[in-house]
Amino acid sequence: MSYNAISKTIFLPDGREITIETGKLAKQADGSVVVKMGNTMLLAAVVSNKEAREGVDFLPLSVDYQEKFASSGKIPGGFLRREARLSDYEVLVSRLVDRVLRPLFPGDYHAETQMTIHLISADTEIMPDALAALAASAALAVSDIPFNGPISEVRVARIDGQLIINPSVSDLQRADIDLMVGASIDSVVMVEGEMNEVSEAEMLEAIQFAHDAIKSHCQAQLDLAEMVGKTVKREYTHETHDEDLRKKVYEATYDKAYAVAKRGSANKQERSEGFKAVRDEFIASLGEDHGYDENLIKVYYHDVEKEAVRNMILDERVRLDGRQLDEIRPIWSEVNYLPATHGSAIFTRGETQSLTTVTLGTKLDEQMIDSAMVSGTSKFLLHYNFPAFSTGEVRPNRGPGRREIGHGNLALRALKKVLPAEAENPYTIRIVSDILESNGSSSMATVCAGSLALMDAGVPVKGAVSGIAMGLITDTSTGKFAVLSDILGDEDHLGDMDFKVAGTKDGITACQMDIKIQGLSHEVMTQALQQANAGRLHILNEMSKTLSSPNPDYKPHTPRSFNMVIDKEFIGAVIGPGGKVIQQIQKDTGATIIIEERNEKGHVNIFATDQDSMNSAIGKIRAITAQPEIGEVYIGKVKSIQPYGAFVEFMQGKDGLLHISEIKHGRLETMEGVLEIGEEVKVKLIDVDKKTGKFKLSRKALLPKPGAEDNQ
Repeated sequence: MSYNAISKTIFLPDGREITIETGKLAKQADGSVVVKMGNTMLLAAVVSNKEAREGVDFLPLSVDYQEKFASSGKIPGGFLRREARLSDYEVLVSRLVDRVLRPLFPGDYHAETQMTIHLISADTEIMPDALAALAASAALAVSDIPFNGPISEVRVARIDGQLIINPSVSDLQRADIDLMVGASIDSVVMVEGEMNEVSEAEMLEAIQFAHDAIKSHCQAQLDLAEMVGKTVKREYTHETHDEDLRKKVYEATYDKAYAVAKRGSANKQERSEGFKAVRDEFIASLGEDHGYDENLIKVYYHDVEKEAVRNMILDERVRLDGRQLDEIRPIWSEVNYLPATHGSAIFTRGETQSLTTVTLGTKLDEQMIDSAMVSGTSKFLLHYNFPAFSTGEVRPNRGPGRREIGHGNLALRALKKVLPAEAENPYTIRIVSDILESNGSSSMATVCAGSLALMDAGVPVKGAVSGIAMGLITDTSTGKFAVLSDILGDEDHLGDMDFKVAGTKDGITACQMDIKIQGLSHEVMTQALQQANAGRLHILNEMSKTLSSPNPDYKPHTPRSFNMVIDKEFIGAVIGPGGKVIQQIQKDTGATIIIEERNEKGHVNIFATDQDSMNSAIGKIRAITAQPEIGEVYIGKVKSIQPYGAFVEFMQGKDGLLHISEIKHGRLETMEGVLEIGEEVKVKLIDVDKKTGKFKLSRKALLPKPGAEDNQ
């Protein structure tokens, strides 16, 4: 059988190629493609139902990115030895794709749609996450599913001062800017990444560079759609409207909703009740037998509320809670709130609150990573929890969802840039942020609380980090726009942009931007970043009133760390047969000891909760690894007795012969009754046999000679 495969090639700025092929795999899907760069290959397939489920008034879109272990010649770990639930990394890539696709589906398209992206071949030097959104969009392009694309995503990194699109894994290690940018031909839709304290101008330059590359990706998809004859999309009718009712709702409620918005209540519950009262009053005015669909009334009133709020902000230049456009909500913070933790902080901004802890663990606490592309460990973890009570709701606790994983990853990227270098940090660091209240930007509250908790724990960070979420309201008909600092949850929901920026006083360390409108101008983005800079510095100043620099020492109950470097030949002696020696040392001292071989040396990390335990462990290891020196005096233990003398263990694992002639001055005829096995004896190392390496000990050398006192 032959396949009518059709392909299109994209050339990156440096001449490398990406190919998109369709018509060979997964042909029963509505659309499917294989995207290839080097030896990395992604299969993307999309299916969308022809009809929407009754009562659904949103787009039920699911995006799943999964890496097949066979793609890199590996077998999954774990009991089942098969791919199971998505890893955090796979969830993060799924979110990157979802956030770029979702805004570009028609607003009235409600059919259940599933996008599946599989890594089917892996190249260790080519990151698949930078190709996933291109594959997803291309699958939509060769289908008849309505979509206002195409879009694509690229990674843009600055390496040795030069911006590069989709750099190799090796080169990415040297990057000081690492951004994922998603865009259509016309506008940027999504940005996420991390930076080494760079300026706003440098970040904007990288975004523009990425967008220029994305334009060619989008054009290639348009060409591919034409080649396969999929330029005409399916017709659909997923909504039924009553325009007379829409007009009636607008005329009766707009002015009242505007008045509620203008009232400027700082309490979210009060505002919510005010808007709800307007809607309920309208429904009551219709009478009991009004005959209208109340679900439609709620939909139309939601549109009225959104328009009223947006217009109020644009016209009055004030916010829902009465703030100015660039005003930050009141902030208070506290550290060392939880005395038994290694570090803790509360950060509250308005009605958003994070209680965050820091735990300092040993190398044994590192997270193991086993994926198709990466195998290794991570010693910095950040977990974000969002319980239902934080928004006054009841919801079953099903563990962290995609939102929690995404928010936690953003905060992790923001904070990891200020951690001490790995060589200077012996600890595995875990930060946990529990959101106790939420009304806007809990991920940025996590950054602030995490920064304070790290400093409270005594971790020597380079500087404090704060974060802020920026919003945007625009009116394309008039050209008016308002950039909002420190957005509320309502402003996020009703606005056109959610732009989170985190960094130190010296520059940006992480960002995440989602744009809900097309054609965001360079002017607006520049103003948003400038306003975010002022907001971040204000928040940093408020944080400094609580704690301005890391505590000079760790908490008393934090495990202390001590590093030793020993010769490679002693690693086995410290570990002992089957780990017997090191296990005994840990049992005797209460310390945790980890040994690694690096650069032909043994690197020993000792963790202990008190100094006595630490000193004891250090002493025992030094006793094993110390080199015997002729002339040194040791306290040894008699291990065995022979007719010609005794063998004494004078250092850990090192025995020497204490000859019968070296036990005391004068002649001994027999060893009987002179020494006992297990007896401690003070000896001096007097010689090492050059041929055999055997040690010769003397007790006599430490005893005064007979008659010496009389001669004095």
